[in-house]
Amino acid sequence: MHYCLVSPSRLIPTEEVDPDRVNELEAQILGAGSWTTPITVEKNALFVMDGHHRLTVAHRLGFAVVPVLLLDYGAVRVESWRKGETITPADIFAMARSGRKFPCKTTRHIFDRALPACDVPLALLRGYGLAEAMPARAVGE
Repeated sequence: MHYCLVSPSRLIPTEEVDPDRVNELEAQILGAGSWTTPITVEKNALFVMDGHHRLTVAHRLGFAVVPVLLLDYGAVRVESWRKGETITPADIFAMARSGRKFPCKTTRHIFDRALPACDVPLALLRGYGLAEAMPARAVGE
């Protein structure tokens, strides 16, 4: 499984974010000096499955690209973090098309296998050296 580099502006968020978590994550990413967890995205519609907070950080920091894993619901189950609520892929597709967002921590995506990490220097994400970045490979491959 490989990640690719995609402009954050192409990705469609489907959940609100917790501003405090965004601040924490931004400090963590800047402190590390590299991006270590790809954002998981539905491969055809490009909506975010997991990584809404990371996407918000990418927008804040003005990154030209971010590491993304392109997946589909054949390899991903979805449920709600909220007791008594049921979420289906169709619900998420509808939300993505509507331009609205679920409240923070509504959808929980469960991946059928462990997702790879990455180690992409932040300078590259800002737009430097993109020619050298393609194709990207996950850490450990």
